[in-house]
Amino acid sequence: MINVAICGALGRMGTTIAHLVSEADDMTFVGGVDVKAGTLLGAPVVESADIRTFLRDVKPDVLIDFTIAHAAVENIRAGAEAGVALVVGTTGFSGEQRTIIDAAIEGSVPAIISSNYSVGMNIFWKLVREAAQRLGDYDTEVIEAHHRYKKDAPSGTARTLLEIITEETGKTEYVYGREGMTERKDEIGVHVIRGGDIVGDHTVLFTANNETIELSHRAYDRAVFAHGVIRAVRFVSGKPPGLYTMTDVLGL
Repeated sequence: MINVAICGALGRMGTTIAHLVSEADDMTFVGGVDVKAGTLLGAPVVESADIRTFLRDVKPDVLIDFTIAHAAVENIRAGAEAGVALVVGTTGFSGEQRTIIDAAIEGSVPAIISSNYSVGMNIFWKLVREAAQRLGDYDTEVIEAHHRYKKDAPSGTARTLLEIITEETGKTEYVYGREGMTERKDEIGVHVIRGGDIVGDHTVLFTANNETIELSHRAYDRAVFAHGVIRAVRFVSGKPPGLYTMTDVLGL
C-alpha cells in the first residue's frame, strides 16, 4: 500500500484527492496539513507549522501539495528532508522559489511538479506545441478562465502554454490585455477571466488573414485533475530521486 498525505487537505482539491486516495485499492490516506487543524475521512489534519512532526510520526510514502506558493516551498522542503516522494500541483512560484524547490529535491527524493494534472491538458499541451511549430507567423492569443477565488493570474497552466509557444515560435513579448490605441506587434496576447465557479478553461488562438485555428481545453470538474494526481502518485512512489513530469507519468 502507498501511504499518502496531503498538504492543503481541507481545501477543495485536497478533499477531492483524499476521497480518491481512500477509494483506491493500493493507497491509504494517512492525513495531512492545512492552515487549521482538523480531521478528514477519520485521519488527522495538523497545522502547517507542525508538518515536520507530522511527517516524522506518520511516515507517508508520498506527500501531495495543493496549497499556495510560499506555503508549498516549506512543505516541499519538509517532505524532501523527511525522504518523502512529492507530487506538487501548486502554481505561481517565483524564480527564486523554484530554485529553492529544485535544490531541495535534487538528489533527495523523487518528485513530480506540474501546473496541471489533467490527462487531457497534457495532451492539449502537445497539440499546442505541434501547432506552434507550424504556425509561428500567425498572431497568437492565450485566454484562460477560472473561478473567482483563484489567486494567481495568469494560471500556471496558461504560463505553461506561454512557455511552449515561446519555445516553438521565439515570441518573447507578452501583452496582458489591451486598452486604448494599441497596435498589435509580434506578441502573444494574454487574457485572464475570473468569475463564479469556473473550474478551468484554456484557449489558444492562432490567427492569420482569412482563418483562425482555435484549440481549447475545458475542465468541468476538479476530479479530472485529481485522477491525474492519483496516476502521478502511483508513478512516483519508489522511483529514484529526481524531478519527473506528467509526460513521464503518461508515457508521452
